[in-house]
Amino acid sequence: MKIEWYPGHMAKAKRQIAEVMPKIDVVIEVLDARLPNSSANPMLEKLRGNKPCIKVLNKSDLADPDVTDAWVEFFDQMEGVKAIPIEANKRSAAGQVPKLCRRLVPHRGVPGKTLRAMVVGIPNVGKSTLINTLAGKKMARVGDKPAITTCPQQIDLRNGIHLADTPGLLWPDIRNQNGAYRLAASGAIGEGGMDYVEVALFAADYLMSRYSKSLAARYKLTEIPESASLLIEQIGRKRGCLIAGGHIDLQRASELLLRELRSGLIGRVSLETPGEDL
Repeated sequence: MKIEWYPGHMAKAKRQIAEVMPKIDVVIEVLDARLPNSSANPMLEKLRGNKPCIKVLNKSDLADPDVTDAWVEFFDQMEGVKAIPIEANKRSAAGQVPKLCRRLVPHRGVPGKTLRAMVVGIPNVGKSTLINTLAGKKMARVGDKPAITTCPQQIDLRNGIHLADTPGLLWPDIRNQNGAYRLAASGAIGEGGMDYVEVALFAADYLMSRYSKSLAARYKLTEIPESASLLIEQIGRKRGCLIAGGHIDLQRASELLLRELRSGLIGRVSLETPGEDL
């Protein structure tokens, strides 16, 4: 099954960003620390032009810390770009973002010269959570399902910085299906745009190759099976995902694996690394 998911309001968001961008001083792009490349929107690089950009690697508590360090180094080598790993719901971590804004645009954020930042990101990466944490109160809707934010808004942080919030963006044609499956495994793809079993098989194959010890520990496996399908079957049997006749309910087992991957119960997992064929 080819993964395709592009809610109609996202086309409107692209137009909104293009209209507002000339007035913006710095772009804050919220990415999923577990898959910074796949959770980036290719359109944004063209839309922001030479505007300074902060790559916020959110959900860093769920990602492999060594891989996250490699991503920070990778992004910091780009002109006008700084990367920072955070947990968006923690004020001490989120508070580093305004400081970076001031470093990248030192002539703004002073009396009479408001620093204007735009927060962008695909659905479910924590964009609204970051905005609410920075504002110190609920300004943007937050949920565990994609596509919560649907209209733009302006937020005054009362520290010389104004934030422009925008709806989530996702590339309309996810031509790189490996990236699409990584997004689906992370929870960024709507349920209607994916097949749980296929995505779980993709995730299981990756976990077996990169995080076999974490898998064995989580599911009490004496050895890792030879294939992703056998792994899901073993997980299903151990967790009681059974149907009539003692057969494995692959749908339930797949949902369980993805749910535990997304919540960090399998361990701190990164789904891609800099430099690999993504």
